Order: sequence, then structure tokens, then C-alpha cells
Amino acid sequence: MTIHRIRLLGDPILRTRCEPITKPRSTAVRVILDDMRETLRDWQSRFGSGRAIAAPQIGAPVRMVYVEMEKPWPLINPEIIDIGTEDFTVWDDCFSFPNLMGQVSRSYRIRVQYQDIKGDTHEVDLEGDRAELLQHEIDHLDGVLFLDRVTDPTTFTTWEQFERFHRAAFVERITEFVQRVGS
Repeated sequence: MTIHRIRLLGDPILRTRCEPITKPRSTAVRVILDDMRETLRDWQSRFGSGRAIAAPQIGAPVRMVYVEMEKPWPLINPEIIDIGTEDFTVWDDCFSFPNLMGQVSRSYRIRVQYQDIKGDTHEVDLEGDRAELLQHEIDHLDGVLFLDRVTDPTTFTTWEQFERFHRAAFVERITEFVQRVGS
């Protein structure tokens, strides 16, 4: 297992449409998945964030995503096969340009088809933040970055600016609440 350097904005592999995997049970697939897992866990231990990683982010131009939330979830050849009509706007960021955030519009509900490491095909319905996460990661497999999906370029911000603004807004709301309740 290898911890890889996350590929950064400007690396041409991030703009590559990844190739489907024809042998999900192969040793090569297992090695890439193990490397994705270790790279994601390294990121999480260093920065305290991160729920998923796409294969091109470690330099592998293949259609794989590794998600780790409640449990590990490797997805081979994931595709969105149905998309809901309701959209929602979220703040998005990415390992490949870690200090930049922006607002994107995503579908609230999607259905994803994928293969597991045995080659079995599955379908799963996702909504909310899980739907947003998979849309972001599958975009990586198509050479699309969240920068391409930003709804309004004026929403681009750094993490520091985002936290400073939202922390100030939160403190203001709490102060107003305390004043109302205390009077």
C-alpha cells in the first residue's frame, strides 16, 4: 500500500475521462483501492476532513471511487443512472485544490449503479450530502472539477475566509438569541 500525493489543479490527469475497469477482481484493482484508502486516511489524519477520493486524484485514470464514512465503500465503474428533478446549493471543496471553496448546484436525489470488488453490480439511491458527494466524485472520473460547476464565481472563497464569515455570522445569531431569551 502506498500513500500517494494528491494530484493538484493543473495536472492533466484531473481532466481525463477515466477508463472503465474490465476486471474488478484483479490484483491491480485491489492495489489501487488499497492505495486510495491509505491516501484518504492519511489526508483525514492530517487535516481532519475528507469522505471520499477518486482514482485520478492519486494518478490512476480508471473509474473507481473510494468512500469512507460509517464503513469503507469502494465503487468500481460508478455511473449515475437516474437523477432527481430537485436541486440544492452546497459549498464544495476538493483535495485537488484544498484551500478553495465555492457554491455548486447538485441534484438532491440520484441513483448510482456500480460494481463491487467481486464484480457484482449494485444500485443505490442517495440523497442530500451523499448524493452531492457521489456527484462530485463521479465528476472526477469524467474529468470535470467542481470549479466547472460553480454557480456564481463570486462565491469562490478560501477556507479561512469561509470560516471567518460563518463563525462571525454564528456568533451574531447566538448573541441575538441570548439577548432575546435573557430579556
